[in-house]
Amino acid sequence: MWQIVVTQTAANMLRAIKDTSICNQLIARIDKLVEEPLTQGKALMGELRGVRSVRAVGQRYRILYTVVDQTITVIVVAVGIRRDGDKKDIYALAKKLIKLGLVD
Repeated sequence: MWQIVVTQTAANMLRAIKDTSICNQLIARIDKLVEEPLTQGKALMGELRGVRSVRAVGQRYRILYTVVDQTITVIVVAVGIRRDGDKKDIYALAKKLIKLGLVD
C-alpha cells in the first residue's frame, strides 16, 4: 500500500470545484492510487517529465501525481480539466506551477 499526500495546491484546486459530486469522484479516484500507482495513468513527457496523469470523472478531469519510491508515497500535485489549447488546461497550469517552483 502507498501513502497518498495531496499538496496544498492540489487541495486548493479540489476546493475550487463547486460541484460536490465531481469533487467526491476525484477524491475517490485519488484514493485508488494507494494500490499500484505506477500501473495507473501514464507518464508525462517534456516539462512534466516525472509526473504521471490519470483520468477521472468521465475522462474529462486529470489527476497529476508523482511517485516517490523510497518512501512509498504518491504526491498529488494538481487536479483539473483537460482543455487542449486552453490556458486553463490542467497540463498548462501544471507547467506554470513547476516553473514557479510550486511543485517538486
